[in-house]
Amino acid sequence: MTIRSLAWVACVVLAGCGQAPDGVQPVTGFDAARYLGTWYEVARLDHSFERGLSRITATYSARDDGGIDVLNRGYDSQKGEWRDARGRARFVGPRDVGALEVSFFGPFYGGYNVIDLDEAYSIALVAGPTRSYLWILSRQPDPAREEIERLVARARDLGFDTDALIYVDHEG
Repeated sequence: MTIRSLAWVACVVLAGCGQAPDGVQPVTGFDAARYLGTWYEVARLDHSFERGLSRITATYSARDDGGIDVLNRGYDSQKGEWRDARGRARFVGPRDVGALEVSFFGPFYGGYNVIDLDEAYSIALVAGPTRSYLWILSRQPDPAREEIERLVARARDLGFDTDALIYVDHEG
Protein backbone atom coordinates (compact mmCIF):
# COMPACT_ATOMS: atom_id res chain seq x y z
CA MET A 1 0.00 0.00 0.00
CA THR A 2 1.31 3.47 -0.82
CA ILE A 3 1.57 6.32 1.68
CA ARG A 4 -1.21 8.13 -0.20
CA SER A 5 -3.46 5.08 0.10
CA LEU A 6 -2.71 4.74 3.79
CA ALA A 7 -3.51 8.39 4.40
CA TRP A 8 -6.74 8.07 2.47
CA VAL A 9 -7.75 4.96 4.41
CA ALA A 10 -7.04 6.83 7.66
CA CYS A 11 -9.41 9.62 6.64
CA VAL A 12 -12.11 7.10 5.76
CA VAL A 13 -11.69 5.25 9.02
CA LEU A 14 -11.74 8.35 11.16
CA ALA A 15 -14.88 9.56 9.43
CA GLY A 16 -16.63 6.20 9.69
CA CYS A 17 -15.87 5.05 13.22
CA GLY A 18 -16.99 1.54 12.36
CA GLN A 19 -20.75 1.92 12.01
CA ALA A 20 -23.20 1.05 9.26
CA PRO A 21 -24.97 3.76 7.25
CA ASP A 22 -28.33 4.94 8.63
CA GLY A 23 -31.10 2.49 7.79
CA VAL A 24 -28.68 -0.30 6.84
CA GLN A 25 -28.63 -3.35 9.09
CA PRO A 26 -25.95 -6.06 9.18
CA VAL A 27 -27.15 -9.65 8.85
CA THR A 28 -27.99 -11.66 11.95
CA GLY A 29 -27.22 -15.33 12.40
CA PHE A 30 -23.74 -14.61 11.03
CA ASP A 31 -21.19 -17.44 11.31
CA ALA A 32 -17.64 -16.09 11.08
CA ALA A 33 -16.15 -19.58 10.58
CA ARG A 34 -18.25 -20.05 7.42
CA TYR A 35 -17.29 -16.58 6.17
CA LEU A 36 -13.55 -17.29 6.36
CA GLY A 37 -11.61 -18.06 3.19
CA THR A 38 -11.24 -16.30 -0.14
CA TRP A 39 -13.85 -14.05 -1.71
CA TYR A 40 -13.68 -12.47 -5.17
CA GLU A 41 -14.65 -8.84 -5.50
CA VAL A 42 -17.36 -8.80 -8.17
CA ALA A 43 -18.33 -5.12 -7.99
CA ARG A 44 -17.61 -2.04 -5.88
CA LEU A 45 -18.11 1.66 -5.64
CA ASP A 46 -14.97 3.48 -6.77
CA HIS A 47 -12.18 4.33 -4.33
CA SER A 48 -8.62 5.44 -4.90
CA PHE A 49 -7.15 2.50 -2.96
CA GLU A 50 -8.57 0.01 -5.50
CA ARG A 51 -8.54 2.17 -8.61
CA GLY A 52 -6.93 0.46 -11.59
CA LEU A 53 -6.83 -2.95 -9.95
CA SER A 54 -8.25 -6.15 -11.41
CA ARG A 55 -8.53 -9.73 -10.10
CA ILE A 56 -9.25 -8.43 -6.60
CA THR A 57 -9.71 -10.90 -3.77
CA ALA A 58 -10.18 -10.71 -0.03
CA THR A 59 -9.00 -13.59 2.12
CA TYR A 60 -10.16 -13.87 5.71
CA SER A 61 -8.58 -16.14 8.33
CA ALA A 62 -9.23 -16.67 12.04
CA ARG A 63 -7.04 -14.99 14.62
CA ASP A 64 -6.24 -16.47 18.03
CA ASP A 65 -7.84 -13.45 19.72
CA GLY A 66 -11.22 -14.10 18.06
CA GLY A 67 -10.69 -11.50 15.36
CA ILE A 68 -10.07 -12.00 11.66
CA ASP A 69 -6.95 -11.43 9.59
CA VAL A 70 -7.62 -9.75 6.24
CA LEU A 71 -5.56 -9.95 3.07
CA ASN A 72 -6.82 -7.84 0.17
CA ARG A 73 -5.05 -8.45 -3.11
CA GLY A 74 -5.39 -6.93 -6.58
CA TYR A 75 -3.44 -6.85 -9.81
CA ASP A 76 -2.13 -3.53 -11.15
CA SER A 77 -1.85 -4.19 -14.89
CA GLN A 78 -0.12 -0.85 -15.61
CA LYS A 79 2.74 -1.75 -13.26
CA GLY A 80 2.52 -5.47 -13.94
CA GLU A 81 2.44 -6.32 -10.24
CA TRP A 82 0.21 -7.49 -7.43
CA ARG A 83 -0.70 -5.11 -4.61
CA ASP A 84 -1.52 -6.43 -1.15
CA ALA A 85 -3.07 -4.79 1.89
CA ARG A 86 -3.04 -6.67 5.20
CA GLY A 87 -5.36 -5.81 8.02
CA ARG A 88 -7.41 -7.16 10.84
CA ALA A 89 -11.08 -7.14 11.65
CA ARG A 90 -12.99 -7.41 14.89
CA PHE A 91 -16.63 -7.63 15.82
CA VAL A 92 -18.31 -4.45 17.09
CA GLY A 93 -21.04 -6.37 18.91
CA PRO A 94 -22.30 -9.93 19.14
CA ARG A 95 -20.38 -12.43 16.98
CA ASP A 96 -23.61 -13.59 15.32
CA VAL A 97 -24.16 -10.16 13.72
CA GLY A 98 -22.24 -9.28 10.54
CA ALA A 99 -21.03 -5.94 11.96
CA LEU A 100 -17.26 -5.68 12.07
CA GLU A 101 -14.65 -3.02 11.83
CA VAL A 102 -11.40 -3.38 9.97
CA SER A 103 -8.00 -1.71 10.26
CA PHE A 104 -5.19 -1.73 7.74
CA PHE A 105 -2.82 0.22 9.94
CA GLY A 106 -2.58 1.56 13.45
CA PRO A 107 -5.46 1.85 15.84
CA PHE A 108 -7.89 3.24 13.24
CA TYR A 109 -10.86 1.09 12.25
CA GLY A 110 -13.61 1.51 9.66
CA GLY A 111 -16.96 -0.20 9.31
CA TYR A 112 -17.30 -3.54 7.51
CA ASN A 113 -20.94 -4.57 7.48
CA VAL A 114 -22.21 -7.74 5.85
CA ILE A 115 -25.70 -6.58 4.87
CA ASP A 116 -26.80 -9.49 2.68
CA LEU A 117 -25.50 -13.05 2.62
CA ASP A 118 -26.96 -16.15 1.02
CA GLU A 119 -27.46 -19.33 3.05
CA ALA A 120 -24.53 -21.07 1.33
CA TYR A 121 -22.13 -18.23 2.19
CA SER A 122 -21.31 -17.96 -1.50
CA ILE A 123 -22.25 -14.34 -2.27
CA ALA A 124 -22.38 -11.27 -0.03
CA LEU A 125 -23.17 -7.57 -0.05
CA VAL A 126 -20.85 -5.53 2.18
CA ALA A 127 -21.16 -1.86 3.15
CA GLY A 128 -18.71 0.44 4.84
CA PRO A 129 -19.57 3.22 7.28
CA THR A 130 -21.35 5.35 4.65
CA ARG A 131 -23.21 4.76 1.38
CA SER A 132 -19.98 5.57 -0.48
CA TYR A 133 -18.60 2.13 0.34
CA LEU A 134 -20.15 -0.97 -1.16
CA TRP A 135 -18.83 -4.31 -2.39
CA ILE A 136 -20.35 -7.42 -3.90
CA LEU A 137 -18.22 -10.43 -2.97
CA SER A 138 -18.49 -14.00 -4.21
CA ARG A 139 -16.71 -17.28 -3.65
CA GLN A 140 -16.37 -17.49 -7.45
CA PRO A 141 -15.12 -14.80 -9.83
CA ASP A 142 -18.23 -15.20 -12.00
CA PRO A 143 -21.35 -15.75 -9.88
CA ALA A 144 -24.76 -16.21 -11.45
CA ARG A 145 -26.04 -13.01 -13.06
CA GLU A 146 -29.36 -13.24 -11.19
CA GLU A 147 -27.52 -13.28 -7.85
CA ILE A 148 -25.60 -10.14 -8.78
CA GLU A 149 -28.82 -8.47 -9.94
CA ARG A 150 -30.52 -9.43 -6.66
CA LEU A 151 -27.76 -7.77 -4.62
CA VAL A 152 -27.68 -4.70 -6.85
CA ALA A 153 -31.45 -4.30 -6.41
CA ARG A 154 -31.07 -4.68 -2.64
CA ALA A 155 -28.31 -2.07 -2.56
CA ARG A 156 -30.41 0.32 -4.67
CA ASP A 157 -33.35 -0.14 -2.27
CA LEU A 158 -31.01 0.78 0.61
CA GLY A 159 -30.00 4.03 -1.09
CA PHE A 160 -26.62 3.11 -2.62
CA ASP A 161 -25.68 4.56 -6.02
CA THR A 162 -25.69 1.29 -7.91
CA ASP A 163 -25.33 3.07 -11.28
CA ALA A 164 -21.77 3.88 -10.16
CA LEU A 165 -20.78 0.26 -9.49
CA ILE A 166 -17.54 -0.90 -11.09
CA TYR A 167 -17.48 -4.55 -12.14
CA VAL A 168 -14.12 -6.20 -11.51
CA ASP A 169 -12.25 -7.98 -14.28
CA HIS A 170 -11.03 -11.42 -13.17
CA GLU A 171 -9.66 -12.48 -16.56
CA GLY A 172 -5.98 -12.85 -17.31
